[in-house]
Amino acid sequence: MGIWDDIKKTFRNGSNLTRLMYINIAVFILINIVALISFLLNNPEVSVKALNLFSVPSSFKILLVRPWTIITYMFVHKDIWHILFNILWLYWFGRIFLEYLDQRKLVAVYLLGGISGAIVYILSFNVFPAFTGVVAESVAIGASASVMAVVIAIAAYVPDYTVQLFLFGRIKIKYMALAIFVLTSIMDFSINSGGKLAHIGGAFFGYFYTINLRQGRDIGKGFNRVIDFFVTLFKPRKKLKVTYKKAATEYEYNKIKTEHQTRINSILDKISKGGYDSLTKEEKETLFKESQKKN
Repeated sequence: MGIWDDIKKTFRNGSNLTRLMYINIAVFILINIVALISFLLNNPEVSVKALNLFSVPSSFKILLVRPWTIITYMFVHKDIWHILFNILWLYWFGRIFLEYLDQRKLVAVYLLGGISGAIVYILSFNVFPAFTGVVAESVAIGASASVMAVVIAIAAYVPDYTVQLFLFGRIKIKYMALAIFVLTSIMDFSINSGGKLAHIGGAFFGYFYTINLRQGRDIGKGFNRVIDFFVTLFKPRKKLKVTYKKAATEYEYNKIKTEHQTRINSILDKISKGGYDSLTKEEKETLFKESQKKN
């Protein structure tokens, strides 16, 4: 099996976290291929136009012409260090996110956090006098707002979750999230102000999302339905196939039993780390059914 086949298989069978990372990397490679072609043709306009096609502008007039950019910008990176740090933060905090919340929630927080970041960036550039001279030309790119939303969302959900950091030892995730937010969104605000405003928008959404989730409201549920609609719309329908279920062999029965026990152990481990409230609805139902079996 070739590298391309491995990538397709991983994308198809992997988690939504893996898919988000792959999309970011694929767009980064595409943007840099266009930049290479632009250099070889000695025509920098090719690269600039390609980048602007996916970058969200602060100008309302340009945004009306390119409304899709409020989504596409959060997958676009031009600099290697920019995408490297965003992918690493997304991977580290995304894995913790998926320990307690499901994959659909991860996608909702990523996309809605990115949209919130774009809105704060656009409104700020059109309201505050500091940006009057650059509002017509300014554009924003990068997954930073989306990643910040994921970081703050999971830190607010399990604030006392601890991780082992080199040189620092064990540290609670809430302190890590606070440090990341201050260092990337508040300090040296005059440098990359647009990006930092987007970070603030993403962080605000992440916190707002978790506060509502703890009160039993998933504000990303409606957005997930929209995603499901478009995925179903473009997904080819499978032909109906009739199959007959065979009786499970002793090996299959033991395998299923082992997998079920592993699932229960994982749920109990989550309770020991974050308490019963850290469980998803499905995990609570699984635990309830298991307790009924034993009674």
